[in-house]
Amino acid sequence: MTSLTQRTSGLVQRRTEAIRSAAAAEKEKDSGGEEDEARRGEEEEEDKGDSKETRLTLMEEVLLLGLKDREGYTSFWNDCISSGLRGCMLVELVRGSIFVIFPTKALLASLVICKSDAPTGDVLLDEALKHIKDTQPPETVQSWIELLSGETWNPLKLHYQLRNVRERLAKNLVEKGVLTTEKQNFLLFDMTTHPLTNSTIKQRLVKKVQDSVLEKWVNDPHRMDKRVLSLILLAHSSDVLENAFAPLQDDQYDLGMKRVHTLLELEPEKESSKPNANELMWAVVAAFTK
Repeated sequence: MTSLTQRTSGLVQRRTEAIRSAAAAEKEKDSGGEEDEARRGEEEEEDKGDSKETRLTLMEEVLLLGLKDREGYTSFWNDCISSGLRGCMLVELVRGSIFVIFPTKALLASLVICKSDAPTGDVLLDEALKHIKDTQPPETVQSWIELLSGETWNPLKLHYQLRNVRERLAKNLVEKGVLTTEKQNFLLFDMTTHPLTNSTIKQRLVKKVQDSVLEKWVNDPHRMDKRVLSLILLAHSSDVLENAFAPLQDDQYDLGMKRVHTLLELEPEKESSKPNANELMWAVVAAFTK
C-alpha cells in the first residue's frame, strides 16, 4: 500500500513538473515572440525613419556642395561642374540601367551599353538613358560625358546635350524642401537663384563627406561605401569638394585633404580590375583625369 502511494505520489510530482516545464517553455516562447515582435517593430521604425529622410541623387548632392548657401548659385568661375554632373548621371545609371564593356581592356575605351530602359523615376536620368539606348554603335564613357555636356565639335550630335541641368536639379531640391527660389538683380540682368532653406540636410551631407576621410577612414577605397567614394571623386572633378572641408579646423582640413589626395592618386585602370569594383565609376574618373 505504501509502495503504491509512493508510486502515485511520484507520478503526480512528475506530471506537476512536466506541466510546470511546459508552462515555462510556453512562457519563454511567448517572451521570445514578444522580443521578435519588438525587434521587428524597431526595424519597421528604422525603415520608416529612413523613408522620411530626404533622399538626394548623386547629382543633387554634388550641386548642393557647390551652391553658395545664401546666394543660391554656384561660383561663376567653376567651369568643371557641368561635366562633373554628367559623370554623376552615368554613375547613377550603373546601378541597374547601364554597364560597360572593355573591348580593348583599356578603361577609356570602355563602351556604355544599355541593359534596361525601365524608367528610373528621375527625368534627367531617363533622358540620358534614352540617348544611350538609342545610340548605335555604343559610345565610350568619355564621349558620353562630352555629348551630354554639349562639348562636342560634331554638330550632328548636339541633340544629345542635356540642357539647364543645374537649374533642373535645383528645382528638384526646391521640391524636396532643401532650397527655395528667389530673383536677384545683377545690374544688367535678373537671375533666378536657389538659396538654402534646410541647413540640416546640407550639414548631414557635409558631415558624411568629412567623416569618410576622418573618423570613418579605412585607408582602402574598396572597403569604403561605393556611393560615398563616388561622391568624393566626382565632387572633386566638379571642383566643389573643398567646400565640404572649408568649415574644418586647420589640422583636420590638412588631414582630410591628404587622405582625399591618396584617393585621387589611385590608378583607375588598376582599381577597376579589382574584385567588386565599380568599373563605370573608375572609367568616369579616368575620363576626368586623362
